[in-house]
Amino acid sequence: MKKLTATKDFEVRFSEVDSMNIVWHGSYPLYFEDAREEFGRKYGLGYMTIFGNGYFAPLVELSFKYKRPLAYEMQPAVRITYIPTESAKIVFEYEIYDRADSGIIATGRSVQVFMDKDYQLVWENPSFYQQWKEKWEVL
Repeated sequence: MKKLTATKDFEVRFSEVDSMNIVWHGSYPLYFEDAREEFGRKYGLGYMTIFGNGYFAPLVELSFKYKRPLAYEMQPAVRITYIPTESAKIVFEYEIYDRADSGIIATGRSVQVFMDKDYQLVWENPSFYQQWKEKWEVL
C-alpha cells in the first residue's frame, strides 16, 4: 500500500506568539489546516473537490501532542500523512518539525467524516472517494 504524504513549509507570524515568544497553542489547528490543503492540492482531495461531489468533510476529531516549543523566527514545516481506513472517513497524522535540525515540535491526528448536503452523516464511502482510494492504491 502506498504512503501518501505532503509537506508544507510555513513561517511563524509575530501575531501567533505570546509574550514568551512561543506560538500560542490555538495556532496549531491552522498549521494542520494548511497541511490538509496542501495534501488536497497534491493528491486531488481538496475541499472543493469534496464539495463539488456533493459532500462536506467536517472534522470530528483533532488532537495534538506538543514535544517542544515553536518560537518566532524558527523555520518549521508540517508533514501530513494519509492513514488508510475502510471506513467512510479521512484520517491524517501530522508532524510539525524544525527544518533547521529536523527536531519534532508537535504531532497530531485528525478525523473527518462525510456529510451530504442535507447535513446527514454518510456511512459508506462516497463513490468519488472510493475511486480516489483506488487511484492512489490506498484501499
